[in-house]
Amino acid sequence: MAARQKAANRYYSGPPSDHFDGTLFFNPGGRMPGPFRDLLKWQFSGQRAKWPAASPSPFAQAKPVATVQGADLTVTMVGHATLLIQTAGLNILTDPVWSRRTSPFSFVGPRRVNPPGIAFGDLPAIDLVLVSHNHYDHLDLATLRQLKETHDPLVVTPLGNDAIIAAAVPGMRLSAHDWGDRVDAGEGTAIHVEPAHHWSARGARDRRMALWAGFVIETPGGKIYFAGDTGFHDGINYRLMAEKHGGFRFAILPIGAYEPRWFMAPQHQNPEEAVQGMLLCNAAFAAGCHWGTFQLTDEPFDEPVRKLVEALDAEGLPREHFRALRPGEVWEVPRI
Repeated sequence: MAARQKAANRYYSGPPSDHFDGTLFFNPGGRMPGPFRDLLKWQFSGQRAKWPAASPSPFAQAKPVATVQGADLTVTMVGHATLLIQTAGLNILTDPVWSRRTSPFSFVGPRRVNPPGIAFGDLPAIDLVLVSHNHYDHLDLATLRQLKETHDPLVVTPLGNDAIIAAAVPGMRLSAHDWGDRVDAGEGTAIHVEPAHHWSARGARDRRMALWAGFVIETPGGKIYFAGDTGFHDGINYRLMAEKHGGFRFAILPIGAYEPRWFMAPQHQNPEEAVQGMLLCNAAFAAGCHWGTFQLTDEPFDEPVRKLVEALDAEGLPREHFRALRPGEVWEVPRI
């Protein structure tokens, strides 16, 4: 019987590389997500903690200033992996999601348990958007449409995701890049597209057809690392970031959606691994994201915060250096 032919990549075509086999992207020396039977085993395990239907943030919705100039750095948590970064006169959003659900459907799928930390109408003029990969909790087409209509930002994203966005948001300014690429952002600022250990899919038939990534924002006030969505991967990518970039003033690191470990470890690090990542990449300060907004996995709502504190204490690190940010929380990050 002839071997089954791989489906053509609907988003990207290009030469093979150390993380692209000519059709699909992969994690060099890493692990892919488990097969469908593992997904079913997890889904029917009955181990999922019950989250509150609503868990309002202790912080009111923020009303950001128009710009933050020079080397000052202000970071505001919107929710999940969406943060507003203000520095060097630029306003940058990471993985913007203002939708009520992270799903291909409006009536089913993970639902917000708290409102966005910034009302969409209170956003300052957005210059840049960083989209790390195409999972629904990171690439939200409804939000991108709103951003196109009201701000017309430049979207920087890994290879293949531009095809998804362009088809749904005509005229959006897009800049698609491979790992290792550098994008000049003006004002003495540049965006570096860097490896993450993850995967991609919008449905059942496009797995790994678009690339996933993290980003380094090079600014006059120091470097900022947004790790995207990532498994720890033995710290390989964190060591690479330290070797390439020297260290960071600030890092945005995922700390949630990690249980059960037998299924989630390749794609989602836990708080203990996030603390190790902060140390390995030489980040002076870090914000924990990817927790407390959408229930994606089994751990209790507030466990990532407790586990983060335990991990910091075990390493003798000041708790104020790595904060699990809540929607509406504003951090004026100290200079180093």
